[in-house]
Amino acid sequence: MLTRKQHELLLFIHLRLSEQGVSPSFDEMKDALKLKSKSGIHRLITGLEERGFIRRLPHRARALEILQMPESAVRPADGGSGFAPKVIQGNFGNALPGASVAQASESVQLPLYGRIAAGTPIEALRDEEDFVDVPATILGTGEHYALEVDGDSMIEAGILDGDTVVVARADTAENGTIVVALVDGREVTLKRLRRKGGAIALEPANKSYETRIFPPERVKIQGRLVGLLRRY
Repeated sequence: MLTRKQHELLLFIHLRLSEQGVSPSFDEMKDALKLKSKSGIHRLITGLEERGFIRRLPHRARALEILQMPESAVRPADGGSGFAPKVIQGNFGNALPGASVAQASESVQLPLYGRIAAGTPIEALRDEEDFVDVPATILGTGEHYALEVDGDSMIEAGILDGDTVVVARADTAENGTIVVALVDGREVTLKRLRRKGGAIALEPANKSYETRIFPPERVKIQGRLVGLLRRY
């Protein structure tokens, strides 16, 4: 079993390799995990190597190879406050419509609302015959639905293009929570919610994107993020 920091580092390395094809530097890893020194990173890498998750490539600087990702849920490195989504790895497919609970009561069928995209309200995305199996352990009380992520605006929160997010339907959320928000009644977006005075800020987790600030009457919360599914 990996520690939380080992999980965070492994996911950060995985993201950087996927995006840039090169491992992050020790300084970048230190900053991402908010550690005070690089010695902590050395210990984490050694631990991951001993457990068979990564391999250091000889005679190459900054060369790490990921051998496997953990089977258990992980929490990604995330500089913001609030919820960081659980990542459930492996294959998952559409379930047959009908019963809401899978055979062994270990998974639940949720409606899959399609790819979250600007210009389309959530309800318009829903396909009445499209469902996805989700582990029951990541769900709380209330109604849930799933969305496919389109874009890279939340990658620093561990949410990648093509991921499927699990959302608890809600019309309110605490400050710092990652939410599905409807802007001006027509644009749906997945962002971190920040309240600043009398305004609402929708904050991306990617330095290439700007935080957008709106008066509260222009933003309607449609759900809060509770989990994430990813194919490897």
